[in-house]
Amino acid sequence: MPRRLANVTLDNLDDLPHRCRRCVFWELDPVSHSRAEAAGDPVLEKEAWISSTLLEWGSCGKIAYVDGVPAGYMLYAPPLYVPRSVAFPTSPVSADAVLLMTAHILGEFAGGGLGRMLVQGVAKDLTRRGVKAIEAFGDLRREQGSCVLPADYLLAVGFKTVRPHHHFPRLRLELKATASWREDVEVALERLLGSMTPERALRLA
Repeated sequence: MPRRLANVTLDNLDDLPHRCRRCVFWELDPVSHSRAEAAGDPVLEKEAWISSTLLEWGSCGKIAYVDGVPAGYMLYAPPLYVPRSVAFPTSPVSADAVLLMTAHILGEFAGGGLGRMLVQGVAKDLTRRGVKAIEAFGDLRREQGSCVLPADYLLAVGFKTVRPHHHFPRLRLELKATASWREDVEVALERLLGSMTPERALRLA
């Protein structure tokens, strides 16, 4: 089955899962998020965020396609563009890092190597742009419907904890070590995603 990665743009934004398309958890601060939800216009807020981030910073997401069907995605951006990042107890994100915000792999595609493909695509993009590291907030409680990546997923793909916390530790992946950890990432992702049920497989946004 042919697989490919594409940058997230306004043209393919509707290829995100419906729930993720409407989610602006990361894109807005908590107060603005509540207002957007109450007003019923999170879709427009999502478009506005993607548009401004693309114009000011550049590529901020990847979508994976299998046989032309959208199967998963990741979003990332410097913390300056992610208002929610300052609301975590383990913030702030390091000045030299880009924040891996969230990810989702459709259950029917879990275990097929798409997680590996997305991580490598993001790492390659950021390395080319001179970024030194990726950081992310991990969720140790694995709350249902959480938009925060599971901490065990981040650890499995090579992230290391830089600020511990009982719920939301902050983790970091040094991109200068990309070549050395790439094979380990592939193995870990295959093992992790292949063992997860559709309900557990990165249902995060």
